[in-house]
Amino acid sequence: MRIESYFRSIQEIISSYAIVQLSNVTYEKRGTYEGFIRGELRFRDTSVLHFREFVDAGTAERLMYAYQYMNVSKELVFRYDNTGHHRKLGLSTHPHHKHEGSEENVIPSAAPELDDVLREIELIMQLP
Repeated sequence: MRIESYFRSIQEIISSYAIVQLSNVTYEKRGTYEGFIRGELRFRDTSVLHFREFVDAGTAERLMYAYQYMNVSKELVFRYDNTGHHRKLGLSTHPHHKHEGSEENVIPSAAPELDDVLREIELIMQLP
């Protein structure tokens, strides 16, 4: 897959979620198959998702990603990322992990796709 196709798929995913009220996403082509995406999605309750991905669309691999969801009070709800700084924790999914509720609460996690993250946010927004 060429990087332009991947960029289009990301835009289609974002557009498919009614909870997204505002999106500000930049796409940076770095070669035929490689690209960098940086975005901010604001939701109907004014919570926000900041995300970035560095992708090799030729191998369908996200070389780097981070999805950080903040509530209306600008407090961390969760962040998924694949930075390798938590090796000492011995996480079974290293370098993939999730910060849940705070920077210090790090748990094992598979590498989610943007669609997975938006589904999780949608579920959180439905909670009382």
